[in-house]
This record gives sequence, structure tokens and C-alpha cells, in this order.
Amino acid sequence: MISKDLEKNRRILRKKLKSDDVIFLDVAPAKVKALLIFAEDLCDKDLIGQQIVRPITEMQTLPKNVTENILCPEKEELTDYDKICEQVVIGNAVLIFDKVSTAFSFGLKKFDKRAITEPPTSTVLKGPREGFVENLSVNISLIRRKLKTPALTFENVTVGSLSKTPVSVCYVKGIAEEKLVKCVKEKLKNIKTDAILDSSYISKFLGEHRSSVFKQLGNTEKPDILSAKILEGRVAILVDGSPIALTVPYLLIEDFQSPSDYYSSVYTAILSRNLRLFSVLISILLPAFFLSAELFHLQLIPLSFLLTIVNSIKGIPLSPSSEMFFTLIIFEILNEASVRMPKYVGMVVSIVGGLVLGETAVNAGIISAPTLMVVAFSGICLYTVPELEQTFSIIRIVLLVVGGFIGSYGIITAMLFMLVYLVSFENYNTPLLAPFSPLITKDLKDTFYKENLLRLRRPLSLSHTDRIKVPKSNQKGEK
Repeated sequence: MISKDLEKNRRILRKKLKSDDVIFLDVAPAKVKALLIFAEDLCDKDLIGQQIVRPITEMQTLPKNVTENILCPEKEELTDYDKICEQVVIGNAVLIFDKVSTAFSFGLKKFDKRAITEPPTSTVLKGPREGFVENLSVNISLIRRKLKTPALTFENVTVGSLSKTPVSVCYVKGIAEEKLVKCVKEKLKNIKTDAILDSSYISKFLGEHRSSVFKQLGNTEKPDILSAKILEGRVAILVDGSPIALTVPYLLIEDFQSPSDYYSSVYTAILSRNLRLFSVLISILLPAFFLSAELFHLQLIPLSFLLTIVNSIKGIPLSPSSEMFFTLIIFEILNEASVRMPKYVGMVVSIVGGLVLGETAVNAGIISAPTLMVVAFSGICLYTVPELEQTFSIIRIVLLVVGGFIGSYGIITAMLFMLVYLVSFENYNTPLLAPFSPLITKDLKDTFYKENLLRLRRPLSLSHTDRIKVPKSNQKGEK
């Protein structure tokens, strides 16, 4: 507990807060002795001078309410040294008076923040272009601007024994199921780890299937997308220091939906979503079926194309399997290099890798042109659904191995096993493949077929307490 002796408090806190950026300021020439403690780079020094130091120096005697002259609206009383240390390291200023056994914390945080810009992972042609930043309070304000209702609720939890990371659970009261909200909060409170540095750390603890290759939580960097998701009954998790918000429960169909689908015509959205599905099937199946056809099922390849393949593989020192894996490994290396490289170098890597290296390898007779075309086309199709790129990359490699050893029968069998696994996959009591399995016909209006916005309802695939999304009175004038 805090002592009434100011010098004793100073000695104890100096032992606990040994960092050079922590300032112990004697408020002088005040007639009332006081000690102000704050982290130099986290507090607004101008506000400290105006709202704390100046009022104290003007005190003639210590009033009964010792903070009545201090203008800072965010105040908190502290009675032990550990709480004082916590408040200092998160950026608040702590004031201790002599002969008073209570300290006072004032919210005067100030540090540099990234400007609100369009997130690089969610660029759109139409719709809002603002994205989340690394500051939790800014992200909360962005959501508040979208949903101006008292039903929008934020509940804060501190996670990480050393990082003390603020995490906010966001939901719309009256729509989100209380059982789901309680489950998420309990999981967050039960996290035992030193530090939470990003929302991806949280996702590892909130997922119910730790070893699964499939996503179990949704994520987004855009406030409009997050607002739409919590209006459907989901719960969002915002982490201080991360621009990526998480949502639960998660449905696989979410990543085939794009925000631009809701800002464009119905027909454009339907075409775009079916193109994404077709592209994903090509990306994971084309290399495997091409390799199995080369090795086991030549009769499946049209004669004219077969002659082209035979002519192209003459003189190739690698077997079809080795050639396909070699080309795929080159593509994955180029992908990693382009992502890790600085932007001004990434373009050069893409040109050198895609044009020079590929053309040289074909001309040198190391790989064949059809194999290069299949791998390149598969890689391009993979990025039509960028949120699932890592998952589908692993599936593509697994199917390629199966196709190289067993053939098309092995590929079909592996796909059936994966389908059975997905059908039985649940997270937070929500099937991953809903509304297809189990089949919920009313929810099919916003899948690969998109109904007019006025006819949409909150999905039955998710647990919520309010089904209505657009009142029927607003649908009467619809044509």
C-alpha cells in the first residue's frame, strides 16, 4: 500500500521504475509537496504543465478533494505501487501528494500514430477507403462513426503478463448472442502468455482446432466490413497495436465475398464470386491433374495438346514429377521474395523472375513451357481469394504429391476426405461450410448467388437474436 511519506514512496518507485525515460518531477515551487511520475515519450508534456503542474503550484493549502483543481477529465485513484507502475508504463501521469496515502492517475497519453489510409490488403474501386490503424482508440472511433447506436458495445480486456495489451470485444447488443460474447471474453481472460503483439497472436488462442490448416477466425482491416459483420451477429476482437480486427464465428464463404460486391450491381457480384470459386478450383486442382495425366492418364489429354507436350519435354532432364515440383518451388520462392523485398525492389524481382528466369529456363531445356504455364496460371488464380492463399497453397502441394504418386483417383479421394473434414468442422458451434452444409436455403441469397440488398436478412447460419435486417416496409417499392 502507498505510504503517506512522499520520500518513502519516491524510493520504492525508483527501484521499480529504473528506466531512464521515466521522469520523477517534484512540483515546485508549490506550497503543497507533490511528486509527478510519467514516461517521457508517452505523455503530452504541454497538457501536464497546463492541467496538473500549474493548478498545483497555485494551491495555498491541500484541499479535501486534492484533485478538484486539476482539469484532466480522466482520473483514477491508486492505492498500491504495482498499479502506479502499470499506469506509468501505459502512458498515464501519476501524481502523489505528501501526507496522502492515495495516488492519482491522469490520462494524458500522446504518441505518434499512423494516418488513416486505405489498407493495402483491401483495395476497392467503390466504397469507403479508410482502414484501421495500430491505435485501439482510433479504431473504436472508426466503428462508432459507422454505427451510431447505444447498442454498439465495447468491453475491454488486458492480455499479456508483460505487454499488458488492451483488447476490446466489440458487438451489437440485442443482435449478438450473449453466450457467444461470454465465451469469447472467457477465452481472452484465460490467455496465459508474456506478450500479445498483434491480433494474430490472439487468433491462435481463440481457435478451437489448434492444428487445423483452415482459418477459424475472420479478419479485416476495414471498418465498413467489420460493421457489416457484427450487424450479422458476429463478435469482433480489436487488439491495440494491430490494424487487423478478428471476427467470430467464421464461415468459409466470407472470403469469397468482397466489399465491392455490395457497392456494385447484383449481376457483377454474382459473376465475380463465381469467378473466384472457379479460379480457386483451378489453382488447387490444375497442377495435380496435369501431372497425373502426364504420368497415368495420357488418354485424357487431347491428341493435339499431347503432341505439344511430347515435343516440349524432349531433352528435359527432369521427370514430370520433378519438373512440376521444381517449377512450383521456384514460384513459391519468387512469391516470398516479392513479399519480403522493399517495394522498389519487388517490381524488379517480379520482372526478373517471371520473364527472364522463366524464359531462360524454358530455352535452356530445364523445364517445359506447358509446365511453366500451368504453374503460373495456378499461382495467378490463387490470389483471386488472397485471404485463403496460404491455406490453398498447402492444399495444392498436398494434391500434387497425391497426384504424382497415385493419379487422379488419389486426387479425387483426397478431395473427398477434405470435404468430409470440412463438413464436420465447427467453430463456436457454427459449421464452417454453412449455409451449404448444413443446407440453409434462406442463406443462399448471399453466397455465390447474391440477392438484392433489400431482400437480405441476417444469416441463420450465425447465432443472433434479431433476424430482421431490412424491414418489409422498405421492400414494397422494390422493382
